[in-house]
Amino acid sequence: MALQNDYQDVLDVAKNVGAKVESREENGKLIIKGTVDYAWDRDRMWDQIKARHPNWQNEVMVMLTVAHETPYGLYTVKSGDTLSKLAKDIYGDMKLYPKIFEANKDQLKDPDKIKVGQVLKLPPKSIANA
Repeated sequence: MALQNDYQDVLDVAKNVGAKVESREENGKLIIKGTVDYAWDRDRMWDQIKARHPNWQNEVMVMLTVAHETPYGLYTVKSGDTLSKLAKDIYGDMKLYPKIFEANKDQLKDPDKIKVGQVLKLPPKSIANA
């Protein structure tokens, strides 16, 4: 149960992204197994593991199935968001905002005009970084 408690922050991220996971301790490792909707959801769980748990390679095994290959994820716009802020937060480079704009041309006419509550498709990291 100790690892389950140590990794509660990761299980909380799983819950927040809507992942359907089960976890159990086995042979000194925490095993997290389940399904996430998008690759972005999986990556947010991994980001939490790697940022907060320096010994993760010896402590946790994660087996996640991604239900939808595309888009990379969906993001609901919040107050204060811009495409460049999303690009920085998600891809690490604010200059990649045109990739998000291109993926959402069906609902965006201007990259500077996004609305709170809009659900944006996120392009895969491989496309965003290309």
